[in-house]
Amino acid sequence: MSEGGLTIVDGTQLRAVDLSLPPVEGSGVITGVEVLELAESRASLALHGIALPESIKSAAFQRLGVSDGAAFRTTELDYEKAQSILQTYVSAISNELKDNPIVVAILDGRTLRIFLEDEDDFAMLAENIFTDLDTEDRGKISKSEIKNALIRMGLEMGIPPLSEFPQLSDILKRHGAEEKEELGQAQFAQLLQSVLQELADALAKKHIVMVQNIKIVNGSKLRKLLADENQLDGVLKKFLLEKNDHKNEERITTTIRLCLEKSGKDLGLPPSKIDETETLFDEVFTEIESKKVDAESKKAEFMVLLKEILEKFAEKLEANPVLYDAVD
Repeated sequence: MSEGGLTIVDGTQLRAVDLSLPPVEGSGVITGVEVLELAESRASLALHGIALPESIKSAAFQRLGVSDGAAFRTTELDYEKAQSILQTYVSAISNELKDNPIVVAILDGRTLRIFLEDEDDFAMLAENIFTDLDTEDRGKISKSEIKNALIRMGLEMGIPPLSEFPQLSDILKRHGAEEKEELGQAQFAQLLQSVLQELADALAKKHIVMVQNIKIVNGSKLRKLLADENQLDGVLKKFLLEKNDHKNEERITTTIRLCLEKSGKDLGLPPSKIDETETLFDEVFTEIESKKVDAESKKAEFMVLLKEILEKFAEKLEANPVLYDAVD
């Protein structure tokens, strides 16, 4: 799944993973750790080559229901048992990614080619960057500023950090981009175009995949809540108490919205400070209000209304997940 130039790794990519064990030589047994490593390797290949985060592996392993992890890793398994664990562990990784997706940026040169193929867009881009770098407004900048130009373009425009793609330094050297010679705007644009073209070719041959520090709210946690009657009943009772504390509200939906804006993140809603969250709330409560539901006094009707609101949130988040910076 892709979103705004980023790719969401949500476990669906593992549906076609090869879950067969290779032939086992010698005694015909395989250790638990070998099965786990094989599963993680197969999963990584299917997930654009990314290394699975330890948090994902740990949570997936817990889904196996193994009481002693250390002992399991050294346990010798027969072929049939090892095959079963391989399938179960990959499925557990897939389920964990469904609940906690990963966002990655795949840099393969295609974004750069889009800029390069549109002459007008590229000319405007080069002019804007040149203007930003020409801090003294002299109409000239050092050739070495090309490196800063690439930094300004960043991941959004398909430029990998030097730390992730050392080959970029070689490209800059070949184009003399470390020299102090000064360039006018047209010369700068020509040099930038040449560097970007070679970089796009290099990325096409060797993709860079970078895990992003982005959180995704896709309704998975809400759906789990709605499927767990005991947990859902506890939430409904908590909100019912909140309702009783707001007896003077004109509509109970106002109380529910205030409560969800305050503590909805714990239930699986996106943080209230995110712009997309306000839009999401407006959509859900507009649909609820349009039904003119009156649950002001009856406990049963209130519970039904609250559950319906949570179901609408889960439905909308599944269709349109909310992404936000994890450091916010």
